[in-house]
Amino acid sequence: MTRLALLRHAATAWSAAGRIQGRADIPLSEDARAPLRARALPPDCRGMQVVTSPLARCVETAALLGAPQALREPRLAEMHWGAWEGRRLEDLRRELGAAMRENEARGLDFRPEQGESPREVLKRVTQWIEELTMPTLAITHRGVIRVVLAEATGWDMTGKPPVKLDWDCVHLFHVEAGRPRIDKLNLK
Repeated sequence: MTRLALLRHAATAWSAAGRIQGRADIPLSEDARAPLRARALPPDCRGMQVVTSPLARCVETAALLGAPQALREPRLAEMHWGAWEGRRLEDLRRELGAAMRENEARGLDFRPEQGESPREVLKRVTQWIEELTMPTLAITHRGVIRVVLAEATGWDMTGKPPVKLDWDCVHLFHVEAGRPRIDKLNLK
């Protein structure tokens, strides 16, 4: 069994405005930096190797948490939202109407225009998880954490998630035979 902790990057100007970031390499907002410098990770994360998505918002979050040399793992990058990056979901829902509702109802097979599906994100993240050999804290993205939760719970990403996640918290899983299982969620 290997322990895996997942933490979403701190806020950016786009996340504060409700904009879809996807692969856009948006830096942390100035307001997000000071609290990170003072933050302590939960005791469950002590001694873990730190790995981060290569996107600036994750790399900077790791550095401000005391891991400036964290390994960068491309498979931890956010879902590619294609032509919808920089847009707001509420605007897309209003503009696309029934087509957007049908797309969202596909759950794991939802696909943004010119983007990737959550199922594709899960495939690349699962490949990385299967390679883990030591306790790891991954600084990553909401979409990545959601697909790991889906895999751990059997949620098909239709309807509401089976549990409410606090995006400022650490989510702890244990991995057995390459499959994540929930250990503790919403750790401060």
